[in-house]
Amino acid sequence: MENLLKQIEETLAYIKAKVDTQPKIGIILGTGLGALADEIEVTQILDYAHTPHFPVSTVESHSGKLIFGKLGGKDVVAMQGRFHYYEGYNMRAVTYPVRVMKALGIEQLFISNAAGSTNENFKTGHLMILNDHINLQPEHPLRGKNYNSLGPRFPDMLHTYDPQLIEKALEIARRKNIDCHQGVYASVSGPCLETPAEYTYLHRIGADAVGMSTVSEVIVAKHMDLKIFAISVITDMGYPREVIKETSIEDVIAVANEAEPKLTEIMKELIAGL
Repeated sequence: MENLLKQIEETLAYIKAKVDTQPKIGIILGTGLGALADEIEVTQILDYAHTPHFPVSTVESHSGKLIFGKLGGKDVVAMQGRFHYYEGYNMRAVTYPVRVMKALGIEQLFISNAAGSTNENFKTGHLMILNDHINLQPEHPLRGKNYNSLGPRFPDMLHTYDPQLIEKALEIARRKNIDCHQGVYASVSGPCLETPAEYTYLHRIGADAVGMSTVSEVIVAKHMDLKIFAISVITDMGYPREVIKETSIEDVIAVANEAEPKLTEIMKELIAGL
């Protein structure tokens, strides 16, 4: 964390030299869910590869672009592609874009991901709004020196996911007849999918879905006092054991692509109504 504040300043200076909007909403788009960016009235696109101190996305379904524009009439900045611990990055790098978006002026963060179900009632293609999480990542994003200018040493995590945004999103889903639940998301390191025993373990400790992202980004966002909304597309089922099928990344992307219009409807209307 030694040079974190300086790095944020340098990244911010680069972005502000190229972008003249001031986004109030940040968006992180997950695996197979980058098409929401097509709904943005784009004013500027920056490549991660050219942005100082940004990692480069190495996952095939993550394009690696920072998109500025309007969505639902609101100024937004969207990450089309995120970073993961399994790519070899530490959690400081994984969560660095969240720090930068906060420095740009965002007040709310919207996150999407693809996840496997550990709740027998959550089927493939359904959506799940996060109301809590279980952090099973091997490295904590707040480990190391704390900068009080970014947030407190010991942030409270009681109301991490904004209850008002959750209720509004559920109401939108009900009105549009979208299969949408709320539940607990467990974050693991990956990159392999879970074994049947691991899915059962996750179910028993209270997780409704499992994925390889989101929670570290959420912790850093909470550290900086951002309002947070996160939603998963259920792309495969891990519980009960007899419903588990072999799953490839192509299968995950295909289900995410099919479900994306439903997620986009909820996100667009939710943001427009802020």
